[in-house]
Amino acid sequence: MNVVKDPARPGGESLEVMRRVAGRLLERVPEMAGKLLTELRATEDAYRRLPEHEHRRDLERGFQAGIEGMLLPWRERRDLAVAAETAARRAEQGVPLDALLRGYRLATQITWETMVDLLATDHPGEATALLRGAERVWQGVDRQAVVAADAYRRRENELRSRHAERTQALLDALLEGRADTAVVRAAAAALEVPQFGRYLVVATRHDGPRPARAHRPGEAAGLRLLWRARPECDLLVVSLADHDPAEALRVVEPLLADRSGVGPAVHGLLELCEARRHAMVALRTCRGPETVHLDDRLPAALAASQPDLAERLVEVVLRPLLDLDPPERETLLTTLTRWLDCDGSAARTAAALYCHRNTVFNRIRRIEALTGRSPDRPREALELALALDAYRIRGAE
Repeated sequence: MNVVKDPARPGGESLEVMRRVAGRLLERVPEMAGKLLTELRATEDAYRRLPEHEHRRDLERGFQAGIEGMLLPWRERRDLAVAAETAARRAEQGVPLDALLRGYRLATQITWETMVDLLATDHPGEATALLRGAERVWQGVDRQAVVAADAYRRRENELRSRHAERTQALLDALLEGRADTAVVRAAAAALEVPQFGRYLVVATRHDGPRPARAHRPGEAAGLRLLWRARPECDLLVVSLADHDPAEALRVVEPLLADRSGVGPAVHGLLELCEARRHAMVALRTCRGPETVHLDDRLPAALAASQPDLAERLVEVVLRPLLDLDPPERETLLTTLTRWLDCDGSAARTAAALYCHRNTVFNRIRRIEALTGRSPDRPREALELALALDAYRIRGAE
């Protein structure tokens, strides 16, 4: 910030002249404010949005405070408080800082021209008073502008923080199913998304500790992105507009964490709660670092969405395997997983496990003997597959 030193105060005859000029300037405040009002509203769109009577009142108040402060010591000047208050209000009203500071430059010009006219008319030959007055005017307005800019930025930061808190609260209400029609309308306006558009929700999390949060874009390839951090995962809401969901997912996938679950696309903000629930269920079906769609993991999703039944399924179907010594247990579970992934092909399973086909057959027979279920019979294979999914989900939590 520029620090303007307290200039030497005018004295004697020059001081008396400046007092009289200041008095005349105060009489012309409405005229000066009117000139500035006309110029600003003719050239600045932001000012045209302000109520004219309020704008005129603030300009008159600013001129009066500045003129009254011209002959006061710096520590007694009240114009700085007026400048700070007005600047904070302009930040709230959305007037750009450049437009605010341009107003100070124009106000200085108008004040100076009016002073010159008054001195030329009432006190011709008072060049010393004019020079001293110029110093006070320019330095006074400079201090006002610096204070106004600081107050504007502080208020702007406060407003930005409040807006962020409000938009996050509105997004939470949508994702958690706590939104009525009024909240949906408010959320659409605050989040800058359509109320009845198409949306995709992705739940994403890292396998290890969550890294320091990097910048998260709000836009990507024409997609509007809304992020929300949760303790268990991060949520990404994608406003699809006219984009295909698969195309949109390819765009955002580089922004996702190690594991991500994607729910089906939904229509409208009121359906984000359902989309969030589906995405989190899909996330729970991840077998490692991958991005999965709920529709591709529906059997596993059934197990993930019913924890009590899933736990019972594991106990009933897999308990004989789980009671084995860890090495044999892991060998048989891995073999069963590969057998099911390879559609019951002994050759492909053997290749995936780097063992002989007969070894695979022996292990499968061992699984049948322990569980009483054969992966060759469709219904029993389904039970084994669901139990394996439930077991993996339980282990990942």
